Amino acid sequence: MARIVLIDDDVSLLDVLGLAFEDAGYEVLTAADGQAGLKRIENDAPDAVVSDVNMPKLDGFTLCRRVRERGDDVPLVLLTSRDDEVDEALGLELGADDYVTKPFSTRVLLARVSALLRRQRARQGEAAKASVRQVGALTLDPERIEVAWSGHPITVTVTEFRMLEALTDRPGIVLSRGAILERIRGDTAVAERIVDTYVRRLRRKLEALEPTFDRIETVVGAGYRWKTDG
Repeated sequence: MARIVLIDDDVSLLDVLGLAFEDAGYEVLTAADGQAGLKRIENDAPDAVVSDVNMPKLDGFTLCRRVRERGDDVPLVLLTSRDDEVDEALGLELGADDYVTKPFSTRVLLARVSALLRRQRARQGEAAKASVRQVGALTLDPERIEVAWSGHPITVTVTEFRMLEALTDRPGIVLSRGAILERIRGDTAVAERIVDTYVRRLRRKLEALEPTFDRIETVVGAGYRWKTDG
């Protein structure tokens, strides 16, 4: 159930909107001024926010700016009684996702919020997919430092994980030992031959799952590369 924070100093409107969103299946939290609304957002982590612009203590534009300054990308719809293009532009520049002018249909507002939530879920899904990389049979999850080959997990160190990242970021391209060290350790103040040790360890782990594994290719006198199908 998505959680919505509704912020408006018009208590009767707040009641109407609250009932409409509850009937639509949302969990509803309300606040009667911008300052209380900001606290709601900070404390209750809503999935979306609908806020009036003209409110005591903290107006909707300032609330929107403060929410975005915190790095919070919660979908946010501003409501206003002023049909003014300058206000609309200001609201969107401050980080509002949508802008609805009073009077409005609650059905339209519900549809707008629903669309924003769908977009937010799609973005989050894309981000999650992007964080997990698939290179042939190899799966790399940088958030968990996890590796799998053909779906079978492989225990690796952080250094080994970074080496696999470095090689698979540019498949087919030869990386010198120095370039690999720079990528996996952030410096080259160690013997470059330590890279050979890391490669041997990775090969053993991968060969344990696939005896014919040959993706980490040695290029004599140059370094290593991730072998492509081509």
